[in-house]
Amino acid sequence: MGSPLRILHVVVNMNRGGAETLIMNLYRHIDRSKVQFDFLTCKPGVFDEEIKVMGGIIHRIPYVSDVGHFKYISELEGFFKANHQYQIVHSHMDKMSGFVLKAAKESSIPIRIAHSHNTKSEGGTAIRLYKWWAGTFIVPSSTDYFACSSEAAKWLFRQQYSKAKMVKNGIAFAPFYFALETRRKVREELELDHGIFAIGHVGRFAKQKNHSFLIELYAEYERVNKNSVLLLLGDGHLREEMERKVRDLGLKDKVRFLGIRDDVNEVLQAMDLFVFPSFHEGLPVTLIEAQGAGLPCIISDQISSEADLDMNLVEYLPLSNTSMWVDSIKRRKSAKIERRSDKEPLVAKGYDISRTATSVQALYLSYIGAP
Repeated sequence: MGSPLRILHVVVNMNRGGAETLIMNLYRHIDRSKVQFDFLTCKPGVFDEEIKVMGGIIHRIPYVSDVGHFKYISELEGFFKANHQYQIVHSHMDKMSGFVLKAAKESSIPIRIAHSHNTKSEGGTAIRLYKWWAGTFIVPSSTDYFACSSEAAKWLFRQQYSKAKMVKNGIAFAPFYFALETRRKVREELELDHGIFAIGHVGRFAKQKNHSFLIELYAEYERVNKNSVLLLLGDGHLREEMERKVRDLGLKDKVRFLGIRDDVNEVLQAMDLFVFPSFHEGLPVTLIEAQGAGLPCIISDQISSEADLDMNLVEYLPLSNTSMWVDSIKRRKSAKIERRSDKEPLVAKGYDISRTATSVQALYLSYIGAP
């Protein structure tokens, strides 16, 4: 048998973000004798070692924020000229994919995929303007469009959005299946007594995730239920600011910063409620994971309705009304819903990673005419 088809995935780094988690879920479930993943990154990531173990190659160039625009473009162009053996480049950089795929096109890489994982750019006015400019190169430089949701497709591909292939942020169901024994074990590790109501969130500390709202919301709820905690999983540039906010609110012993964990599937079991007040999202894989764990979710109405697996677990609320969120938490606390997991809605909605991996693998092979 010949060598596998090598796909070059382009990301900033392979840390535990939504896009990166999807890529790793795909990577673990494809047939690596037929398709192999390599990576063009700018910074080290937590998945790097696993990638190498699975046979992936990690290339690295400096990021634009470290070396400036002209040097970054020069590095991209130099990389593709030196590595034109790749037949397929799959870029996950949202608007910045424009620069990546333009360089790939100039080096005659035949298949150039832009993948939208979001619905808005982050950063101040100057950064967003720069990203907008980068985004103008996406349509002229791409051969194919992928997106995690219809809203994500409309945002990145504009008038071309109807041409995008939907790639659902699928998960492996088994690790998230609710088990009482796992819940007991993790709550014991976290020193959560039986009666403590554990509210949780998973996401990097960035403006998009709206941690400030979440912490203020919890402060309000904690006044009526002292027997509660807020568990925050993730890391990011706003973490220290949020830690200060927690201290200023006198909640240091009630809000736990758990950092980046490789056992998110188990920590979800220990939670009683998942709260997700993002300003915008493509389609967050962490919400699919939470529902896979049978966890009730209160989420921002800025998140696509496609995130709801119709399991009676998701409630959408406006960010303009904090009291509605507090009332909802109170209701969830008193509801006493029996916790269980159900794979069927996950499969029916297209979030079974084994099926997603099979379809994406078939797409890759079809591009080069392989069976």
